[in-house]
Amino acid sequence: MRKLIAAMKLSVDGKTEGPEGHADWVAAWSDDYDLTAQVDACLLGAGMYEGYESYWTAIQNEPEGVHWITGRPPTPGELEWARFAARTPHYVLSSTMESAQWPNTSFLRGLDEIAALKEQPGKDIYLMGGAQITAGLIDAGLVDELRLIVYPLIAGKGKTLFSGTQQRHGLELLKVEQLPDGLVSLIYGSTR
Repeated sequence: MRKLIAAMKLSVDGKTEGPEGHADWVAAWSDDYDLTAQVDACLLGAGMYEGYESYWTAIQNEPEGVHWITGRPPTPGELEWARFAARTPHYVLSSTMESAQWPNTSFLRGLDEIAALKEQPGKDIYLMGGAQITAGLIDAGLVDELRLIVYPLIAGKGKTLFSGTQQRHGLELLKVEQLPDGLVSLIYGSTR
């Protein structure tokens, strides 16, 4: 069975985004989780998908240009991710969305379809977020691994990763790694 790996970047106080609706403390959106070799599908919630699609489409269309969100050209890691994303199937959990601009995008309507996706042959699946879908899939027992990159700041106001989680969940620490600039990578496995 394929693993569903949730990977998120957050502040020390557990915020995945600030009060403006984005994580302005994240300098680059490259594959800091080292997942591209391990996964062959990406899963997103409908709320995150729209911004994801426009962000990565802009990088693909103008790899040398200044990006409208970041105010700078894409990093080498972001260019690598854009190429990976363009060839990788994406699944969006949504009860209402029916079309997408991004190539290889399909829509899943419920948790049973995510469970069925995990049963299909292939590599692992990258759950990219956002926070609401991640919390719901943790509660549903569908997340097998949680990878967090913690930024050395207290964001204060903003959306927290686990505020939507309704149940207690045991985790097993698999790996801790100190990254440059005071970031910490934490990898947990589910103990269910």
